[in-house]
Amino acid sequence: MFSELKRLIEQMGKDRGIDKNVIIGALEDAMLTAARKKLGARVEIEAHYNEELGEIEVFQFKTVVDKVVDSETQVSLREAKRDLDEEAQLGDELGIKVETSTFGRIAVQMAKQIIIQRVKDAERDLVYEEYKDKKGELVNGFVQRFEGGAIIVNLGRAEGIIPPSEQIYRENYKRGDRVRAYLFEVKNNTKGPQLILSRTHPLFLKALFEMEVPEIAEGIIEIISISREPGKRAKIAVKTKDKDVDPVGACVGMRGTRVQSVVHELWGENIDIIPAFDDQAKYVCAALSPAKASRVFVDDAHHSMSVIVPDDQLSLAIGKGGQNVRLAVKLTGWKLDVKSESMAAKQEEEGYNALMKIPGIGEATAERLFNGGIKSITTIATADPEMLASIPGVGEKSASLWIEAAGKLIEQEMGGKKSI
Repeated sequence: MFSELKRLIEQMGKDRGIDKNVIIGALEDAMLTAARKKLGARVEIEAHYNEELGEIEVFQFKTVVDKVVDSETQVSLREAKRDLDEEAQLGDELGIKVETSTFGRIAVQMAKQIIIQRVKDAERDLVYEEYKDKKGELVNGFVQRFEGGAIIVNLGRAEGIIPPSEQIYRENYKRGDRVRAYLFEVKNNTKGPQLILSRTHPLFLKALFEMEVPEIAEGIIEIISISREPGKRAKIAVKTKDKDVDPVGACVGMRGTRVQSVVHELWGENIDIIPAFDDQAKYVCAALSPAKASRVFVDDAHHSMSVIVPDDQLSLAIGKGGQNVRLAVKLTGWKLDVKSESMAAKQEEEGYNALMKIPGIGEATAERLFNGGIKSITTIATADPEMLASIPGVGEKSASLWIEAAGKLIEQEMGGKKSI
């Protein structure tokens, strides 16, 4: 079993990248297990690797006594001086080398299993240590097999898994296909490290751009936000730290080469690249690209915006199934209400007419209130007189009267089951 053991230890350590001391420790533990199987649990034994001899030596320790009562744990002083150590004294613990060839086939097989398991454990630990620091990076591999809808990817020394939830719905892989993915989770459990990969994660898109656009990798251009519906469409907002560098142009590349490389990797996913303006209204308008906005009304209190677009741009702004505006909301973090010019005009007219139901409010006053953000009777009824009086042309006395009148109108309308 141990012929050329030294060479095998060196070779195994080199081939599997495992410290040879780990392999030696496994061999020593394996031999201890085999020895106990042969000699019993009561004996005191140790196993050590002798590098000069290239073998695992097993020693059974016995106490030197005057009269032997238990031959498994004791040796007489006379026998110890004669066979083991001529300077032996009573009470000494002497190690007696055990012939390992007598352990038997079952014991040796058990030792082999221990070695195999220990080496597997060491390999798992190495894989975990290697990949735990790669979390958040791109990894490359080949499709090895499919398990319950998940794709098992051969990464070389390890396997990664792309769960169904992390796969782009229209991608179709075959065994042996090259696959690139984002390593977003590394788990270490009893079965070994589990590397969770994703092709749908927003940061996968970011990592691809970092690879394709040197200015992003160097920190000149920063990706501020990403919104994505995997396999369909994505938007990324970029900002430059160098005023001489166009962030959108750099990401698109000469004749679109850079962005097309990313699109190709994502199997044709459409990508909109927009500038991340500090002015939030401009930022939102850019996020609704390719639609062009006419006007924007900002409601900071509710972190929302009402965006008015030309009638012929409404479908473009909203997108198929609401996709464009949905991605813009995710990208900017603002709640958006997108309307066409004709829809806005109709609502404004309705708003004017509602406000003019209040005694003392004419068309000009209604317009001033409307432009000041007061667009409904309910808003007036719940407003503070001082707040209304802050609008040009509105006095505090008039404001108080309007608030009282608005409250009465609401009571009347609620009684009639109508809303204002």
